[in-house]
Amino acid sequence: MIPAAAMLQAMATMPIAPLTAITGGKTVLILAPHPDDETLGCGGLIAAAAAAGHPPFVLVLTDGTGSHPNSRSYPPSRLKEVRAQEARNAVAILGLPDNRIDFLELRDTAAPMDGEAFEAAAAMIQSTAERVGATAILAPWQHDPHCDHLAAHRMAEEVTARCQIRHLAYPVWGWIIVPETMLPGPTPHGVRLDITSHMAAKHRAIAAHASQYGGLIIDDAGGFQLPSNLLEVFSRPFETFLTVNGLAAP
Repeated sequence: MIPAAAMLQAMATMPIAPLTAITGGKTVLILAPHPDDETLGCGGLIAAAAAAGHPPFVLVLTDGTGSHPNSRSYPPSRLKEVRAQEARNAVAILGLPDNRIDFLELRDTAAPMDGEAFEAAAAMIQSTAERVGATAILAPWQHDPHCDHLAAHRMAEEVTARCQIRHLAYPVWGWIIVPETMLPGPTPHGVRLDITSHMAAKHRAIAAHASQYGGLIIDDAGGFQLPSNLLEVFSRPFETFLTVNGLAAP
């Protein structure tokens, strides 16, 4: 077991690598457990890859309707549409056309981790990966403290093993784990991407997820909003990508 503080320090100081070390100059498939994770964890990479002429494909796994379960003005059917449009707006800011994002519409907080539902979701992810010619799948870090993030990680493990393509992990909520938390080893390996030139676009894309700032939906006192300590993390001019299955970039 390793203290989270040591893990986070390692992830924040990994070597800076060029974009091609992560993408291989090819298409990568980004799994976002919820609308906004694609921007928080990979917004700089999306912008950089789009600018370099090999735009990634984003697949949002859940419908995001768990963020404001008690809102009467934004019931699940309306909130689902709002959050999907926010994701489209965000990736457009980062340089992706509308045909580079899709939605599985699994229920928020209930992404499957095993069984028939898991197999069905993995099959849809595999179909998407094959359709877009993905040579790698980027999914959340296995220690992100959210059930949907862990499910996304496990789906990526399954599909990359089937397709024999690279699996890289990106931390989101893992960045604000309590430092004293003990996590299973070993210390992760990976690289950081310098996103300095894309920070302005990333900030605008994060802001496009307006329902997650607490100002759009005001009739659910217990509704979710992105916390300031998490947003501070994503003001840093780099993104971290961790090696999971060890396959080399093509």
